[in-house]
Amino acid sequence: MSASPAPRPAEDRYAVVVNHEEQYSVWFADRALPAGWTATGAQGTRQECLDHIEQVWTDLTPRSVRASR
Repeated sequence: MSASPAPRPAEDRYAVVVNHEEQYSVWFADRALPAGWTATGAQGTRQECLDHIEQVWTDLTPRSVRASR
């Protein structure tokens, strides 16, 4: 049985990231971004980042679907 990774401290810094479909997520600010994701410039605690995403991501429809309408 493998041990679960230790939880990260609540005060960790996160970055808001977006992909080519204009879908948002949070990512650890001190880690390299995964392929296909771009930092938006917004950073903070996980909750601050989630609050920011809630304000800016008002249409959850992927960009490619919106463009085909």
